Amino acid sequence: MKPFERRQLILAFLAKYGRTEVDVLATHFKLTGATIRKDLTALEEDRKILRTYGSVVLIDEELLEREEKINKEDKEDKPIAQKTAINIQQKLRIGQKAATLISEGNSVIFDAGSTVLQMIPYLKQFDNLSLMTNSLTIFNAILVLNKPYNLLISGGTFREKSASFHGYFAESAFIGSTFDILFIGTDGFDLDVGLTTFNEVYKVSSLMCDAAKKIVVLADSSKFGRKSPNIVCGLDKIHTIITDEGLSLEMREKIREKGIELLVVSKDN
Repeated sequence: MKPFERRQLILAFLAKYGRTEVDVLATHFKLTGATIRKDLTALEEDRKILRTYGSVVLIDEELLEREEKINKEDKEDKPIAQKTAINIQQKLRIGQKAATLISEGNSVIFDAGSTVLQMIPYLKQFDNLSLMTNSLTIFNAILVLNKPYNLLISGGTFREKSASFHGYFAESAFIGSTFDILFIGTDGFDLDVGLTTFNEVYKVSSLMCDAAKKIVVLADSSKFGRKSPNIVCGLDKIHTIITDEGLSLEMREKIREKGIELLVVSKDN
């Protein structure tokens, strides 16, 4: 029997019986371990099956189509003005809550995220802060407050889409620095790897994480369960996550099991 024909029979078997142990498939089709692994690898690469913990299951094609459509829409590094408008009410509440974690005299880094931007109006209650960012948008928003802060902005290459600075000089600004808190947004949050982004110039954000004693992630609930290609920060470094009530109870529990403080804002907060 040709490999293609055998693999079609394997798919038919899975369609009939559902999740099946790999050993059961090998026995049923009288295949060696090497052959069944080769067949399953080929089917997995074609996105026909999913292998987990020694068993195999068919991938739901309708679900796969919906996922691919969503991923196609999401896998863009959108301009900051466009990002800001997405889920704006949730971001405003998250920003307000985040500002309550700041104390007079703190040194703070602001990443160039659209949710982090929503914090800035709530800083007006403070007089003595040291603030640093690589975001021109956030820098300008702080200036509008007209407060006597110690305000710094990184140098670097200006990236128009995000209105922020990146590259060697921006990265150098955070090497060897120490700040009390970093407030950072994310394109995706994955329970296995941490914060991820579509942005290819993410190194400066990673160095911000290294420079902060405490990392606070601001992310609306749509960001959870997404996994973008570039890893910014591992879960082990994250102290607090602030999100909205749209986050599932299952995800909330899993985050807290990781030892991360989770703050959930609602319309009533």
